[in-house]
This record gives sequence, structure tokens and C-alpha cells, in this order.
Amino acid sequence: MGIHKRSLSSRILRSSYNNIIIFMILMLYKLVLFHYSLHIHNIDMNPLDYVITIGSLLLVSFWTFGLPRRGQSISLIILNILLTAILYSDLVYYRYFQDFITIPVLFQTGQVSSLGESIRSLLFFSDLFFFIDWILFIPYVIITFMKRRQTQYSMYSTSFATTSRVSGTIRGRAMKGVLTFVLGFVLTFGPIKFYSETWAKGLFEGNWWNMALYNVTGLIGFHGYDIYRYSKEYLGPEPTLPEEEITKVKEWFDQRNTNPTTTNQLFGKYKDSNVIVIQVEAFMNFMIGQSINGQEITPNFNKLMNESMYFSNYYHQTGQGRTSDADFSSHSALHPLPSGSVFVRYPDHKYDILPAILQEKGYATNAFHAYDSSFWNRYTMYKAMGYDRFYSKKDFTMDESLGWSLGDKSFFKQSLDDMQEIKQPFYSFLITLSSHHPYVIPKGKQELDVGEFTGNIFGDYLQSIHYVDSALGQFVEQMKDQGLWDNTILYVYGDHDNSIKEKEYYEQFLGRGLNDLDMRQIMNQVPLLVHLPDGSEAGTYPDVAGQLDMMPSILHLLGIDTTSYHIMGNNLFNGQERSVTLRTGDHTDSNVYYIPSADGVFDNGSCYDLRTRQMTKVGSCRAGFDQGKQELHISDQVIQYDLIRKFDQE
Repeated sequence: MGIHKRSLSSRILRSSYNNIIIFMILMLYKLVLFHYSLHIHNIDMNPLDYVITIGSLLLVSFWTFGLPRRGQSISLIILNILLTAILYSDLVYYRYFQDFITIPVLFQTGQVSSLGESIRSLLFFSDLFFFIDWILFIPYVIITFMKRRQTQYSMYSTSFATTSRVSGTIRGRAMKGVLTFVLGFVLTFGPIKFYSETWAKGLFEGNWWNMALYNVTGLIGFHGYDIYRYSKEYLGPEPTLPEEEITKVKEWFDQRNTNPTTTNQLFGKYKDSNVIVIQVEAFMNFMIGQSINGQEITPNFNKLMNESMYFSNYYHQTGQGRTSDADFSSHSALHPLPSGSVFVRYPDHKYDILPAILQEKGYATNAFHAYDSSFWNRYTMYKAMGYDRFYSKKDFTMDESLGWSLGDKSFFKQSLDDMQEIKQPFYSFLITLSSHHPYVIPKGKQELDVGEFTGNIFGDYLQSIHYVDSALGQFVEQMKDQGLWDNTILYVYGDHDNSIKEKEYYEQFLGRGLNDLDMRQIMNQVPLLVHLPDGSEAGTYPDVAGQLDMMPSILHLLGIDTTSYHIMGNNLFNGQERSVTLRTGDHTDSNVYYIPSADGVFDNGSCYDLRTRQMTKVGSCRAGFDQGKQELHISDQVIQYDLIRKFDQE
């Protein structure tokens, strides 16, 4: 009987170990495959990263040792399915957003159903390797369980004594689980602590880029930290910022606002003019002025450049919030969040924001976007931003169905028709949609011969931009017909990149090889065109600029002083030197461009001389990097802790 007891116990423990070993091998394979599918520059898996990954897997599976053999097997299968779903969702999300899914993003899941075609275009046949065990292994396990079920039932029901002997292994299983947890804890947090005290020092305090966090924690650790970060921020006591930190932030803005501001001939020159701002979906700068097969890609934009101010080094500064980030940063002159969208996370916080400021000055303020009003939480946020009315999908006649919603030609026409009923002066903000990923334009509306790019996503993108450009041309003509052209400031810019990352497309299109600097600028630069009511100041302006610059620049033209506002953007029209910081930590001025390393270590980044377009000493970018890091940190504090409301109450 003793021999039988030992044999039964050893079989159960052997089975437990086998289950865990198989689970660990499969998930380690998937996590490594996930990592190399990201193709992140400067992030490699070194031996300590493998240790962290193994430790993380032990931490999420240790509890299965406390279960009976069958229960453990089922639990590990479920855990396999869950973790595979998470990492694959992260991979698809990364292909579009260059970031990972976080808790705040999950509150934006309403966006996902609207991304149908975009998501399908991000799924690759090779992704089946993530699910190879589902195809081969899980059916086998299910069949095996079914065959053994009766045998196991008979074995465990033969006698109470046998059951008692088996139950004696529970303490052993529990001890194995405890030891596994301890081992997983040490393997996970030991290397992370080493990283955070050496080359990644300060990373968890700054949290300025999720890729840098991933480089330290691994994927499972990243999501664990994200849950901790969110719980600390939302589920515990309301987060507060120490008074000394609040004082530092206030002093930063006070110092900025006490610097002498330049008031040139453009300050107030267009007081009481109407303002129309158009945020164009995925409108990038690299194809402005370009032709393909003898056709201009953006002929109307190019024509408009001749009588407008064109800023050729204008950067989008978006993060995970993409279109909503471009909207927020352009109107508030603050940076987007490192995780999630301000529109979703903090719509009830106070901001010094353009529509509300203009509303106080007597402007009628309206937003136009032919999509669901709840998308990106716009309905709630636009009320808080000071818009008198938000014209959403329900306010438009769907007479030109295209892509996600109404085609831009009809959208522009109907929006201008509505503006005829709005009291002047007015501020109108329009968001286009026809050039949204995956850039599907009906055959009947395709007017561009994309030649060698026919049938691929890059050619589809050029086709969609050509359509939007045609819509813009009609918009300008309608403005002239309605008498708006000569008393309206028109401000047109792109919201973010097109999510097409393959360098080969751009090299083929531009006919030259591209280095890292070239690609960084291509993916981060969007066009900006400003047409003034009298057509003055026309020309190309090559100095660096960014989306945070819109709000102070428009206020300058209207003669509204900004020194009482808590903003970070530059004034495009005062002639002063400017620099731009991106949410990723990229920083540029007129001389250098800094590309951060994925590990967040300054010295591991790349510094480019913009005159030679070659790498130079990284120290040449140190001042800009420090400035940008401080700016991102202060902006995050202002948004998260609702500091502008606090400052206004003092």
C-alpha cells in the first residue's frame, strides 16, 4: 500500500511538473517571437531579459501547483489562451500605434469596432505561429482528458483511504506553489531592480515612454506595472502632488510668462477675423509638392502654398491618443499623455484651451466631424473645451459614403453650409476622415495613377490623399463663393503619420536611400499651411514647429495676449527660435535632431546634425533632451493633477 501511495503521488507531481514545463516552453517561445516581431531598434533580449521573462511566467502560473492534476492542466491551457490573446493584441496594436495596450486604452474599446478594416490589414499570415499550439496541442489534450475521465473517476472513488492518501499531496503542492512564487519573484524583480539602479535609473519615475518600460520589465511585467500604475492613480486615494512639486511647476510657467514676448506687425492684425482650422487625417509632409507618373499628388495644396505660409518642418506630437492627441495638443499647447488619451482619461480637468478662450472673446465656437459623437469621448470633451455646438455624424446627410463615414467633399460642403448660419466672428474646427487607415477609396473616385504602387497600401494611401486634396480645393472655392475667404484665417495641418512603417515604400517613392533621421522626420512631419485673410506673408518657412504651437500662434494673430495662460507651445509668428519635443522623447531645433534609444538612456540615443544629416556627438543634443524631458514631465503633472484649476483658484 505504501508503494502504491508513493507511486500515485510521484505520478501526480511528475504530471504537475510536465504541465508547467510545457506551458513555460510554449509561452517563452511566444514571448520571444513577439519581441522579434516588433522590430524595435536598439532593444535586444539579453540573458537577463530571458531571466525576467521566465520569472514573470512563474509568477502568473505558480498558483496552478495548488490544483489537482486535471485542474492544473485546464488552468494552464486557459492561461496560455489568455496570455496569447494579450500578446497578440499588443502586437497588432503596436503595428498601428507603435505602442502597447494599457488600462486607459481599454476604456477606449469603443474605438476597436470602428477599426475593422484597419485591424484586418494589420494581421499577417505568419502570425499563425503564435497559435500553433492551439492548432496541434489543445485538441489532443481535450481528447486525452475525455478518455481518462472515467478512469480517473473510478480510481479516486474506489475507497476513502485512497482519497485520503492523494489528499496528502495537497500540502506538497501548496509548498511547490510557494517555492515557485518565490523563485519567480526573485527572477523577475532582481534583474529589474538592477536595471532601475543602473542604466534605467529614474525610468519608473518618469514613465515617459512605454517602450522603455517594456525594455526593462518585459511584456508581462509591463502589463503588471500598468495595472499597478492605474490602480495607484484611480483605485486608491485621489493622487496628490507634493506642494514643492506644485511650486516648481508654477515657477516654470511663471518664468516662461515673464520672458519678454515679441509683438510684431502681425500681433492683432487680424483681430475679429473668422478662424477655420482643418485637421486632416494621416496627412503627411513627404508627398507635398511631389508627383507620380506626371500627376501632382496634392495639386490644390501646392497651389494654395503660393498665397499662404507653408511650414515645411512641422511635427505632429501625438501619443497613444493619435487623432484626439493632435486635437488636444493643438488646442491646449500641452503634450498628450504617455498612456491613453486626455479626452478619455481627464475630460473634466481644467485647461487653458483655444475654443474656450475665443468663446470668452465673443466668438461662436463649433466643431465638425462626420462620425459618432462618442468616439474618443468627443461629445463630453468638446463641451468642456468650450464649443457651442458639435456637428457630428447625426447632423450630416450621408450622401457620399466613403471609408469610415461621409466623404470629405460632402463633409466640407455641408460644414460650410452650416457655417452660413453661424454668427461671425466664429471659430470652426473640422476633422476629416476619408484618408483614414486602411485608405480604401472606391474605384470611381480614384483619379491618381499610382503606377508601381497599385494594389498595395502605400498606393492606396497616395490615392486617398489625392482625393482629400481635391476636397480641399473645392472647400477653398466654396469659401470664396460664400464670402469667407477675405475675412478668415485658414489653418490646415495633418494629425499624425499614416502607420505605414516600411522604409522600402518611401525609398521607392522618393528614389533615394533613407537613413534613420530621414525616416524619423518622414514619420513625424506633417504639413502646416496658414492662409491669412489678405494673403500676406506667403512663403515657405523651414524653421522647426509643432502642433503645440497652434494655440499661441492663432491668439497672436487675433491680438490676444497669452501670458496669463499655462501653455507650452511656441508662437510661430514672432520670429523667435523654436524647438519641438515629441511624446517619444525625440527633440529637435534648427540645428540637431535627437532620436532616443528604446532603453531610455540618453547616451544610447542618436544625435544628428541637420546641416550634414549625419550623426554627430550625442552630447550636442544633451540640452535639448533635458529640456524636452522636463517639459513632458511638467505637462503630465499639469494634466494628471488638474493643476491649472488649482492655479486659477489661488
